[in-house]
Amino acid sequence: MSRRELVVLGTASQVPTRRRNQNGYVLLWDDEGIMFDPGEGTQRQMRLAGLSATMLTRICITHFHGDHCLGLPGVIQRLSLDRVPHPVAAHFPAEGVDYFERLRHASVFYETAEVRPEPITRDGQQVETHAGTLEARRLWHSTETYGYRLVEPDGRRMLADRLAAYGITGPAIGDLLRDGHVDVGERRVPLAAVSEPRPGQRFAFVMDTGLCDGVFALAEGADLLVIESTFLAEDATLAAEVGHLTAAQAARVATESGVRRLVLTHFSQRYPDAARFAAEAREEFTGELVVAEDLVRVPVPPRVTPTGTPTTASAP
Repeated sequence: MSRRELVVLGTASQVPTRRRNQNGYVLLWDDEGIMFDPGEGTQRQMRLAGLSATMLTRICITHFHGDHCLGLPGVIQRLSLDRVPHPVAAHFPAEGVDYFERLRHASVFYETAEVRPEPITRDGQQVETHAGTLEARRLWHSTETYGYRLVEPDGRRMLADRLAAYGITGPAIGDLLRDGHVDVGERRVPLAAVSEPRPGQRFAFVMDTGLCDGVFALAEGADLLVIESTFLAEDATLAAEVGHLTAAQAARVATESGVRRLVLTHFSQRYPDAARFAAEAREEFTGELVVAEDLVRVPVPPRVTPTGTPTTASAP
């Protein structure tokens, strides 16, 4: 069974705490391992989470504030130390290319891995991956910042009972998928007769931003939304001044965007009780809610068929 889950490596904002490391997230999605915003200590957190460097296929940086990128040198050097055999793409705001190069070569090491810089140059920029379309959207912060979303294309789910009823087996199923129909004796069987629509899944990652169009564009229809909630509503004025969200705002975005599973993270050290984030979010969002802790794993929700019935796995 293919695996689709988020591994949370760090949940603090600028200042780490005894229980919360700085940012770090890895999305495991079939054959892709996408790291987002490696803050300080990410390499150690990977070890604690049981993640190897060979699992990474690309790295996405939202912006170049330290709590979102200062773990990058260690991660890049680890790719070479472990002699990762495949190229690893790196996506980041183009305005920060100098910062990326400094971080990439922050110290002496023997470079064996291939890291491919692919800067984000425009709002809505897309790149095709094995998992689907990775799209970047501009956010509103004190420096150039982008959020990301991964969109899997829609497809079809084969229905075993209908295939059996028509006597379609083996290579004929591949022919059916390729051609949209298959001939069984004197009868032509269309794909729609033995399958149902399989909506593609969506993942969104939103960090360090005030409310803006980009936030909603990224969150729209997400099966799993990872979003910063640095502040509580009591500090909404401060949040707006520095370009951050409150838990209430993040939850409202999720509700208005039809998010299925919401993950709150990037918490200010000023709030020692994480339960307050959950309580505030619950006033705005009634779906599945996760207040992230370091080293937790959050599955992408199972697919839902057109009839509303969950399938047994997230994978195609």
